[in-house]
Amino acid sequence: MARIAGIDLPKNKRGVIGLTYIFGIGRSRAKEILQKCGIDENIKVKDWTDEQLAAIRSEINGIKVEGALRSEIQLSIKRLMDIGCYRGIRHRIGLPLRGQRTKNNSRTRKGRRKTVANKKK
Repeated sequence: MARIAGIDLPKNKRGVIGLTYIFGIGRSRAKEILQKCGIDENIKVKDWTDEQLAAIRSEINGIKVEGALRSEIQLSIKRLMDIGCYRGIRHRIGLPLRGQRTKNNSRTRKGRRKTVANKKK
C-alpha cells in the first residue's frame, strides 16, 4: 500500500486519481507531479515501484499539503475575522462570503431552516 504525506492511497485507482486523495493535490497538480517524475498517469497505484514512490514523495515534499495547508487556511480565515473585514464578518456569522444571495438559497452555510412565528400576514 502506498503511503504518501500520511495518507494511504487506494491501490486499485489510477495514479492521477490516487494522488487526489491527498489534501491540497487536485487533478491538474497530480498530473503535473507524475509528469515531472516520468510516470504514466494510467498506471495503478499498486503497480508503482519503490523508486517511483520515492520520486513522487520527493516531489510532494516541495508542496504544502495536508496538515500544513489546513493550518495555513485556518490562519488565513482567522486573520480575516480578526481584522473585521467583510469576508471575516461573513465567516464569523456563517453566511456565504462571495456575493451569493441569501434570501432563498445558501442552506449549506445557514443550516436547517428555523421557523419564525407570525411570518404570514
